[in-house]
Amino acid sequence: MKNRSKTVAFLGVCTALALILAYLEILLQPLFPTLPGIKMGLPNIVIVFLLYRRGIGAAVGVSFLRILLVTMLFGNAMAFFFSVAGAFLSLLLMIILRRMSFLSTVGVSVAGAVAHNIGQILTAMLVLETVELGYYLVILTVSGTVAGIVIGLAGAMLIKKIPQKIV
Repeated sequence: MKNRSKTVAFLGVCTALALILAYLEILLQPLFPTLPGIKMGLPNIVIVFLLYRRGIGAAVGVSFLRILLVTMLFGNAMAFFFSVAGAFLSLLLMIILRRMSFLSTVGVSVAGAVAHNIGQILTAMLVLETVELGYYLVILTVSGTVAGIVIGLAGAMLIKKIPQKIV
């Protein structure tokens, strides 16, 4: 029972941290105006860390709980569907690639970031019933690659610095 309580507390802290990072991203957005749909993906630092340290269940659970909470606090139903589509594709690819030993945390993170953008564009194409949005993937692939590198490096740093016994 003690181990289960520790796990629940740890994942609760991770969810709170991901929520705080999402809010920070929202606050910083006006300072760095970008093209629509481009974000750093700061909460994914927590998700990458969990994927490597706690496994698939923890990463998926915290990711979807964070999306639900962010939507309830700062978003709307459409934002929820776009986020879930992006997160689903991103997590699926990162879970597969995580098992490939030749890929680093950064490589897995970049693939996840780009997959997230693809999931969101596909959703937008379905909702708006237009394939023209596919052209925007070029821009989102570049931004996703940059964001994925930053998030992957931050996640790798956390994995290295936080002892396994704490997790």
